[in-house]
Amino acid sequence: MGIHVEDVLQIPVMEPAKVLTGEKHLKEREIEWISVIETPVENFVRRNEFVLSTGIGCSDDPEALEGYVQDVIDSGASALAFATGRHIYKIPDRITTLASKHQFVLLEIPWDVRFGDVLHDVLSEISKRKRVEQQRTEEIRQELINCVLNGKGLQEIMKIVYENTTIPVAISDHNKLVRANYYFDGHMIDVLNGEAAGDYELITSRETPFKDHPLYHYIEEYKIGEDSCYQLTILSNYKKQGYLLFKPESDTELTWSNLNILEHALTACALYFVKENAIEMTEIRLKDNFLLDLAKTDMEMDKQLQSKAQLLGYDLTKPYICLVGEIRFKKKVDDHIGSSEQAIMSSSMHSRNYYIQKEVAHAGDVLKRRTMATFEDGEVIVFLEADDRPYVETTNQFLDLVERRLNELLAGINISWGISMHKDGIFVFHKSYNEAVTAYNIGRQQHEIGDRTFFSDTRMNRLLIALSHEKEIEQIVKNTLHKLIEYDQKRQTDLINTFIVYNKYNSNVSQTARALNLHRQSLLHRLRNIEQLTGLSLLNADDMFLLELSVRLWMLKKVEE
Repeated sequence: MGIHVEDVLQIPVMEPAKVLTGEKHLKEREIEWISVIETPVENFVRRNEFVLSTGIGCSDDPEALEGYVQDVIDSGASALAFATGRHIYKIPDRITTLASKHQFVLLEIPWDVRFGDVLHDVLSEISKRKRVEQQRTEEIRQELINCVLNGKGLQEIMKIVYENTTIPVAISDHNKLVRANYYFDGHMIDVLNGEAAGDYELITSRETPFKDHPLYHYIEEYKIGEDSCYQLTILSNYKKQGYLLFKPESDTELTWSNLNILEHALTACALYFVKENAIEMTEIRLKDNFLLDLAKTDMEMDKQLQSKAQLLGYDLTKPYICLVGEIRFKKKVDDHIGSSEQAIMSSSMHSRNYYIQKEVAHAGDVLKRRTMATFEDGEVIVFLEADDRPYVETTNQFLDLVERRLNELLAGINISWGISMHKDGIFVFHKSYNEAVTAYNIGRQQHEIGDRTFFSDTRMNRLLIALSHEKEIEQIVKNTLHKLIEYDQKRQTDLINTFIVYNKYNSNVSQTARALNLHRQSLLHRLRNIEQLTGLSLLNADDMFLLELSVRLWMLKKVEE
């Protein structure tokens, strides 16, 4: 942020100055500071500096003077002015030739022009220009912030940036989706996001004209084929929200002023994403609360409730199947979800729910059915639109789609499901939910993790549950099994499960031993213990029926508890 050499020559104090070389570059050479430097130059001159010199120490040594000028040129200074008349009476031709060779601006000032006056007036002009520039960037900053506060989008932010910098810009969110683009090469974005074939590499820090700007340390430069572009990461609350990409024609476009505008754009983008996330989280909370109330409360399906559902994007007039599931993992999940149990229960909970919600919606779109889903403490509740086909067929098709994609995204995930469709599925969300929970609880005892239990298939178990509430039957079960239960608890054995497997294989000892991974004699010893503790014979059909009924009623009682 400064003035050009041409502007400096318009200052009254510089009126006597004479341009010796670089006249064609007066309009493009920017001056950010002015100083008086004599030999040696070393690192006392910085880029875009206007250097004043009397040539003292080099007046009688043309080679030393030439070396001094070369050092000033190499430093990146904008111009060099010699005061002639005391130490240097005439600037040697070899000096003007050197300056011309490098297209460097070389000036001559009469000795009677005081350097103090030149310093004062040039610095005043630079300060004045800075104030104007600061006021302009402040107006742009306010315009960018107002753009967000007034509900405008990222494309409008990029338009403001481009109109004030003429640098092509784009925004890609953290999911690598292009959200806004203003004349930025779309192919370059696709390559960076992995959407198109092509190689790219991060360029390590190098000498740039904007190295002194505070934004410099946050700018990443990427080389894509023979081209290159810059990237800034958009952060809010220490969370990566996306990327601001910009592609100047050359580094000279990255002036202090333009970098300030890009910095303000970065702030505006971060504010936009914060606002967007807040709106999204509010909508998610409203939807979650609504669906939880719909499932767990026997609500009256009046017009007010249906209107509220419509505002949230739901249609309650359709028939729905209710699915209740519990999320479990067979093994540790991938790093992007969390590599420990603690991570699964905390930071990755949001990610896990996000993926499940996404796949539920995707499966619904594929089958062209409405879906409503929510989560609570590891429980998934899904309402899936039904049609004239059997609800079992519809559900299996839907869950096959969901689980196939989830297993690719979340390694080791298992979801056990309970499924119900109460009567015709219209306006019976609470009843369907209760039936789905019942189906899930029964399936949890009888099936493996990851299985699906349909309420319509639990008639026998529900009949047994109803019987288990009879006091007399409850006493019979207790008398039959209490010694067996106590033995299992004290000895840390599993005689009840041994009987279940033995009964499953129709009293076949060999098959039961293989299923339990037991030696035949060990199994026979267990079976004798069962007979001794219950007083029942496993060879008597009535005793087997009583023992089987008692075990099933006892297990169903545990489900209810």
